[in-house]
Amino acid sequence: MNRFLTKPVVVPTALFFGTLLTILLALVQVVQIPLGALPQDSVRLSTVPVWHFMHVLGGATFGILGPIQFGRVLMHRYGLLHRIMGRVFVAAGAMISLSSLSLLWHFPDTYSAAMSSGRLLFGAALGVALIMAMRAIGKRDFTGHRDWMIRAYAIGMGATAVTMVFFPIYAITGEPPTGLAADIAFLGSWTACVAFAEALVRRLRPSRIANSAPLFMSPGAVGER
Repeated sequence: MNRFLTKPVVVPTALFFGTLLTILLALVQVVQIPLGALPQDSVRLSTVPVWHFMHVLGGATFGILGPIQFGRVLMHRYGLLHRIMGRVFVAAGAMISLSSLSLLWHFPDTYSAAMSSGRLLFGAALGVALIMAMRAIGKRDFTGHRDWMIRAYAIGMGATAVTMVFFPIYAITGEPPTGLAADIAFLGSWTACVAFAEALVRRLRPSRIANSAPLFMSPGAVGER
């Protein structure tokens, strides 16, 4: 498994195609919000256009840059660009975290108590993961920094896992899941995404420590050794 995952294009390609639907949906809303052309089921968000725009723009940027940042070609050949994009990646993650908490504050009754609690937990967890990642790089703990960036990406793009569950149901039935089924699908799919990232961190840790060309490189690690 480790040998397969360390191939330069495997992880970036898998991440890109895995998050493509969420990225496309976010990019559509990036255009719709300034034009005031949101669909009926999202029109309530027009009352907080700034926070909504920050959320979808941050999500699209986070999703696009993640696979690129986790690729080995960029970090080995274009270290400066990798570091710059890493800072943009962190800023985009911060936008997701802050905007998600703000949207939850403005629309507390939109979702069930379980979903709202999950959104609060994951929104706050993303901010914490980013802080821990930057704190680690400040201490020159490159491995810790990489681990927290992986966790942050999984939390930030956890909505992709939710979309992959909800969208097929919506396409088939014409309605999204509701009630307890929706709560289980929402929390279960997001939690599974985070759990997979944690398993990946633990699985790759020995190879990263022993390997001078690790799979995941921190935004500021290249050129700082």
